[in-house]
Amino acid sequence: MRIRHQVTVFDTADLATESTFWAGVLGGTVEPDDDWHMLYVDGEPRMGFQLAPNHVRPDWPDGEQQQIHLDLYVEDLAEAHAHVTGLGAELLKQADDPAAPEGFQVYADPSGHPFCLCW
Repeated sequence: MRIRHQVTVFDTADLATESTFWAGVLGGTVEPDDDWHMLYVDGEPRMGFQLAPNHVRPDWPDGEQQQIHLDLYVEDLAEAHAHVTGLGAELLKQADDPAAPEGFQVYADPSGHPFCLCW
């Protein structure tokens, strides 16, 4: 089996907000369709966004269950934090020790999908 592309797909009730957020995070462009948006990074499909009008926002960690999350490994946590929150991310859990050699902070994208900034 030959896989041409590997794409992670997020459900969302707001295609434009969700796809624009991730395009800003990953430095890509969005090709919109009626009920589907594809995010391209460096000309390659990277993420898909499917219209789900009844999408229920995950309530991490104890409420409505998440089904997937992304870990994004960054070089500069402060810079990455400013970037994603400037695009509309919500900080859900601050790092226990941001000065530690390894760690993570948990965020939610505009549709509530959790993701981590890791180092």
